[in-house]
Amino acid sequence: MEQRKLGTQGLTVSAQGLGCMGMSDFYGKRDEAESIATIHRAFDLGVNFLDTSDMYGPFTNEELIGKAIKGRRNQVVVATKFGIMRSQPVKDGWAPITGINGRPEYVRAACDASLKRLGVDHIDLYYQHRVDAEVPIEDTVGAMSDLVSAGKVLYIGLSEASTSTIARAHAMHPLTALQSEYSLWSREPEDEVLPTLRELGIGFVAYSPLGRGFLTGQLKSPDDFAPDDYRRNSPRFQGENFNKNLDVVARVTAIAERKGITSGQLALAWVLAQGKDIVPIPGTKRRTYLEENVAAAKVTISAAEMAEIAEILPRGAVSGERYPASMMAFLNR
Repeated sequence: MEQRKLGTQGLTVSAQGLGCMGMSDFYGKRDEAESIATIHRAFDLGVNFLDTSDMYGPFTNEELIGKAIKGRRNQVVVATKFGIMRSQPVKDGWAPITGINGRPEYVRAACDASLKRLGVDHIDLYYQHRVDAEVPIEDTVGAMSDLVSAGKVLYIGLSEASTSTIARAHAMHPLTALQSEYSLWSREPEDEVLPTLRELGIGFVAYSPLGRGFLTGQLKSPDDFAPDDYRRNSPRFQGENFNKNLDVVARVTAIAERKGITSGQLALAWVLAQGKDIVPIPGTKRRTYLEENVAAAKVTISAAEMAEIAEILPRGAVSGERYPASMMAFLNR
């Protein structure tokens, strides 16, 4: 697979990564054996960039990654995150989010805990998952910088941060990447974030490039979701928004079918085509979907097709916010 550079600090990863969140949380039934087999198949296909977080599970996704990479550490670039606090599961296995923590002492403790769960001596890319509005970003990034000096972390980044925070953080310690949602139906980074990243020499990691599965065309009804599936609480997947967004997917599918590919492959190829400094990390927990996603790396989209996509799928075509209101408050800080 093509390799891409994230930022100017020296980190090179596969052009497509693997988001591992759904293997342990948010999207229904878990299957550890299939998840580990999926990670190993990703290595076979040239995908070497795994994305996790301590809040996925919570904690269990890092443990899963640790099992999958045992004895294969030199094959993988591990990215994990800290900062979103969750309680212990209280109902149907769901652990509610209780807040954001960017205090230096927490950063250090969270890193040590992640290293232990992952079974590694260093984290390749360590993100602050969400910015803590109560802690100056310089304090948080200062602690992250100390982790780099100690050899526990190689590169650092932020997730869903504002451009002003990105600039302040980068002045404190060079950022390698910013991770934010980006896809055919989530294009907000194009306004200010991507130009800022390119000016500063910071890479961009696009999570949910398949619109949390919606852009694959596989979802036909909210009833398709398991009872504990996060998407039941997401505005884009509820009521009339769901029905309107089916029309968005139909437009994508029509172009994809004409090209002889799936709508998910078209959506991924579109993200890959937005710049060599962008690395999408589609999430899956099954080998079949992984192979379909990886095949998107070979899809080319002509200028005429790009223009057609822009015309039939303009920005703002999607209905509903990305997150419930309580979580939207954590974005763009």
